[in-house]
Amino acid sequence: MQIKNAYPYQKDKMNLPVANVETAVPFYETSMGFTVVSKNNDPFISAILERDGIQIGLSENGGDPTQDGCFFEIDNAEEALREFKSFGLKKEISECDIQKYGDVPWKVFFIVAPDGLCYCFGEKIG
Repeated sequence: MQIKNAYPYQKDKMNLPVANVETAVPFYETSMGFTVVSKNNDPFISAILERDGIQIGLSENGGDPTQDGCFFEIDNAEEALREFKSFGLKKEISECDIQKYGDVPWKVFFIVAPDGLCYCFGEKIG
């Protein structure tokens, strides 16, 4: 599975809000296959994570993580689901579903991280 792009639900995929960056990062590394690229303390404690050349950022910026996250465009939803389940995800992950966005059908599933951020992974079909 490869991530092709990331689109934030709110304004900025590089400043996704979390209560604590240090406790959030291990989930992204062990359960979602991201690598920490950098960490920063100014203006907020933050970390930049990368997978497949796509970057997202976690930040202690005071935002509500339950109201944010990203849509990840991927190349193979079934393969991605198997991969994430092999990392041990169970209750945090949904099964695949077909949803339409505009006229485009997508095979999607969701992962809710322990920090509260929600991620939709979608493969364009048809």
